[in-house]
Amino acid sequence: MKLGTVISLISSPNSWKFSSVINDDALGKVRKGQFVEVEHEGGKLIASIGDIFRSNRYFERAESVAGYERSGALSSHFPVDEWSYTIAETRILGVYDGNALHRCSFPPPPGSDVRQVDEQMLSKYLGFRETGLNIGKLLNHDVDVKLGLSKLFQKHVAILAMSGAGKSYLMGVLLEELAARSPEHGRVGVVVIDVHGEYAALKSGPLADKVSVYDASKIRIGTKNATPDLFPFYYSLSPPQRRMLASTFYELKRQAKAQHKFFTPKDLMLDLGSVNDKGAAKPRDALLDHLDALQKMRVFGKVDDPSVASLVRPGHISVIDMRDIDGEKKKQMLVAYYARRLFNAVKKGRVPPFVLVVEEAHNFAGESVKREDMLSKHELERIAREGRKFGASLCLISQRPVRLSTTALSQCNTHIIMRVTNPYDIKHIGESSEGIDNYMLNSITTLKVGEALIVGEAVVQPIFVRVRKRNADVPTDNTDLESIARKYELEQARKKEDVDAFL
Repeated sequence: MKLGTVISLISSPNSWKFSSVINDDALGKVRKGQFVEVEHEGGKLIASIGDIFRSNRYFERAESVAGYERSGALSSHFPVDEWSYTIAETRILGVYDGNALHRCSFPPPPGSDVRQVDEQMLSKYLGFRETGLNIGKLLNHDVDVKLGLSKLFQKHVAILAMSGAGKSYLMGVLLEELAARSPEHGRVGVVVIDVHGEYAALKSGPLADKVSVYDASKIRIGTKNATPDLFPFYYSLSPPQRRMLASTFYELKRQAKAQHKFFTPKDLMLDLGSVNDKGAAKPRDALLDHLDALQKMRVFGKVDDPSVASLVRPGHISVIDMRDIDGEKKKQMLVAYYARRLFNAVKKGRVPPFVLVVEEAHNFAGESVKREDMLSKHELERIAREGRKFGASLCLISQRPVRLSTTALSQCNTHIIMRVTNPYDIKHIGESSEGIDNYMLNSITTLKVGEALIVGEAVVQPIFVRVRKRNADVPTDNTDLESIARKYELEQARKKEDVDAFL
């Protein structure tokens, strides 16, 4: 369908933009962000509508309009409808020859027809794959956005949005797609660091047989696999304290291996307490205090529970539910430990390729945070830098991009950006996302819930997407304020009734 006609202005058409007058019968079919095509000497010129504005010469001078409106409507004096027109400002993306997109080096001539883009060609041009992950529809087009598994995850992905914009829902859609893949199309294991218990409900939904949920408060780290540098306090120790800890730890580890048993921080404390060197008394006592706090975390056991092999299975989703853990140090220790173990295991071919999904990623890989204050940051940055070579992929989800590690974020070659309103976060996104221009950056603040901008490796051109509905409703906890308030009062009333009945 013809939508409009290229017009001649002082500065356009040129090799990167043009404007067009929209036909009256096409007004309801033209939208900001829509893709269009124009016949070009090299093939099909593909362009995207950046903005739309309407004009009418009769309404250009405020004093004239005000004067005529005092004596009656302006339309009663002049044929205003005949002078109304709509202009679309359009950005040229390139010329598509049927196989590849080439840079436009010569503008379309004025008078050229602007038409609706062929959606089959558009899907091919944008690099969508029939076997890709279907996350929704291209905004303003009936085109399924099917992103290639390798394109999306191999070089890591970041999902950035303010609270309530639909980050977790989008991740739920991606998890559905990953779980539904067949072996011939390539399957990966998925491990989700679930800070607020949002994904635990997957176990009650249609993916139940492909989901395992682990209560993080019951997870145990096998001491035979641990190292002193994974203790939360390790990097805050002085060099003599580190030497003392390492010496005692590895000796105890050697003895435990020889005797086929395991040891705990309490055993470390006992061994350190038996040291009679008076010069070492002060650093030893401080070290004992740290170990006592570590013992109270109740995080160590005989073996890893769960094991790395049980966490990562092709086509399976493992959710580490951290909602019952209050201490940030314990959360970071668990994330650091399993991130290291998973990466080492995939390097040695002991587990299949995996995607590590980290919710609230800014709390585990923050910017300008010392290693001793955020133990997990180093391990996540390591996967971000080296993981793509071995099949270890990261998916970082954050509502505060400005607080997220620049190293980790810069290694995420695909950004899925949903609604963001904080100006500092928007500025940070603009600086860290390649290929995003001011028009797209300004659009981020106006995205509706469930709409997203995808930029980077997974797509040829930045695109706006409406996330599809999940295949089945997943039960979720009522988290709106009214529900929480009602639930509290009902529980209090029930408790009072129980007490009265007992008395």
